[in-house]
Amino acid sequence: MRRMKRIVFMGTPEFAVPVLQALIETQIVVGVVTQPDKPAGRGQQLRHSPVKVAAEAAGIPVFQPKSLRKPESAAPLQDWQPDLIVVAAFGQILRPHILDLPPHGCLNVHASLLPRWRGAAPIQHAILAGDAETGISLMHMDPGLDTGPVYVMEALPLAPDETAVSLHDRLADLGGSMIRRYLDMIMAGEIRAEAQDDTASTYAPMIKKEDGALDWSQSAEQLDRHIRAMTPWPGAFTTWEGKQLKILSAEKSDAFFYVQQLPGTVVTMGDAVAVATGSGVLLLHEVQLAGKRVTHIADFVRGRPQFLISRLGSGPANP
Repeated sequence: MRRMKRIVFMGTPEFAVPVLQALIETQIVVGVVTQPDKPAGRGQQLRHSPVKVAAEAAGIPVFQPKSLRKPESAAPLQDWQPDLIVVAAFGQILRPHILDLPPHGCLNVHASLLPRWRGAAPIQHAILAGDAETGISLMHMDPGLDTGPVYVMEALPLAPDETAVSLHDRLADLGGSMIRRYLDMIMAGEIRAEAQDDTASTYAPMIKKEDGALDWSQSAEQLDRHIRAMTPWPGAFTTWEGKQLKILSAEKSDAFFYVQQLPGTVVTMGDAVAVATGSGVLLLHEVQLAGKRVTHIADFVRGRPQFLISRLGSGPANP
């Protein structure tokens, strides 16, 4: 009869919750490590991470260290005596004193087909790059950044209208499913980890607020991907009349009728409102002016007809 393993889980955001739930259903989760509570909202009240909420609902002990850099910080993990540590979007670099603690080491659930998109934001960068597919890699962790050998990968195709939200949710579910199907085989040695090809690696740095800025000299296709990759955070934005204007949804078009227009120039195409780009035009659907509500473009220009004779991105605004 299979002996269920003692698992410590390390994770923080919503992406990690399906993995934790899969472990609760199939193993013995003796403890959860997640990031400290952070102030959020207008009242700046402390908010629990999604992983902490799920762990407490299941009656699992939770440890929230500010840092695990020093060996003494890992004392609670040692007390839990895990056979394996499973990590999914935890948010801290793990040192050798953590990686070497359990007999089976540490296994990371990473949201890309490694070695492509190592790093903090693989979901957004897969969309930005126009990748046809991405997926989940179950990886044995080493001291490098997502450089350890990979046990198994499964791919998902990207839809033409894929956003970071939709891809996040699909990959999170896939991560939980893969833990259910493969973890026992991995710990039994039935699946061997294979080294990554470092020469084929790409890096996905953390997304910053300023990364949402749109560059109208890019093609309509690139801008369309940018908007979808920056949904929901930080949101894709430009400037209009010195104010930030978020572009929440848009659609690329290969129309070249306005090729002589400077990038960023607002143009009309029948009933549609579009923006000239470096190649093609971007049809606008939903926008949000700083301090205002999300508005359909038809309603936006009805109240601001001067928008139709303007050029976006030509004035300063704080991101």
